[in-house]
Amino acid sequence: MKLSIVIVSYNVRRYLDKCLESVATALEDIDYEVFVVDNASSDDTMTYLPPRYPWVHFIANDENVGFARANNLAIRQAQGQYVLLLNPDTTVGEHTLRGAVAFMDAHPEAGGAGVKMHNEDGTVALESRRAIPTPWVSALKMLGFTRRYYMSHLPWDEPCRIEVISGAFCLLRHEALRQVGLLDEDFFMYGEDIDLSYRLLKGGWQNWYLPLPIVHYKGKSTRKTDYRYVHVFYQAMLIFFRKHYSHLSIFYTLPVKMAIYFRAFIALIDLLRQKLHL
Repeated sequence: MKLSIVIVSYNVRRYLDKCLESVATALEDIDYEVFVVDNASSDDTMTYLPPRYPWVHFIANDENVGFARANNLAIRQAQGQYVLLLNPDTTVGEHTLRGAVAFMDAHPEAGGAGVKMHNEDGTVALESRRAIPTPWVSALKMLGFTRRYYMSHLPWDEPCRIEVISGAFCLLRHEALRQVGLLDEDFFMYGEDIDLSYRLLKGGWQNWYLPLPIVHYKGKSTRKTDYRYVHVFYQAMLIFFRKHYSHLSIFYTLPVKMAIYFRAFIALIDLLRQKLHL
């Protein structure tokens, strides 16, 4: 089998429906399987969608086990030469899957690939290409200097080697996954794509950006207006930092940790102001 697609959903039935429609069109001439892992949605995802998409393998969790663990449940069953992790709040271009698979076939050194993501308003999403958030890159980003983090020196209209592949569309060579391991389940949500991308690079694989289109309705698969989101998002930063940079001198680590805690505090204050309509 050529391609296994894994989609993790949580209370996004309407967007998942659109996503699967686009996937059905884009899969023409590809030997495939599709998994949807639902994290105990309280909407009608698991009653409405399975009859509409009988070719999809639906897996229903009894609780929200998080993004990494839910993906791993399906990856362990996947038979494809390539595994695509795809957000439910995306729609893929008609030729995107065929183009991405063809690129991976032609570049055996590629462990993974991401694509050109467009926001809902048609603008290009900067997070289509990202750098590993080393202490230096992280510090620059937190100070507002984002050019290095978003690899803005790269062209948008040709394939380029990058460091971090977005989890919204993350095409992975199954052989590479077997070598470096699955998603780290210490990450409940956010950060697992950065961690996996870093492990692919450390394993000797290449990560690529491909100028193939998808639309990402950013944030529709998560609720960014509650305190849990703030906790999970900034906790992911700390998990990644402790995992990969704890060996560095406190001279490097302390400022970054303090910056993460400070940004989390500011986010909580902003959220409180929104709740109180200040």
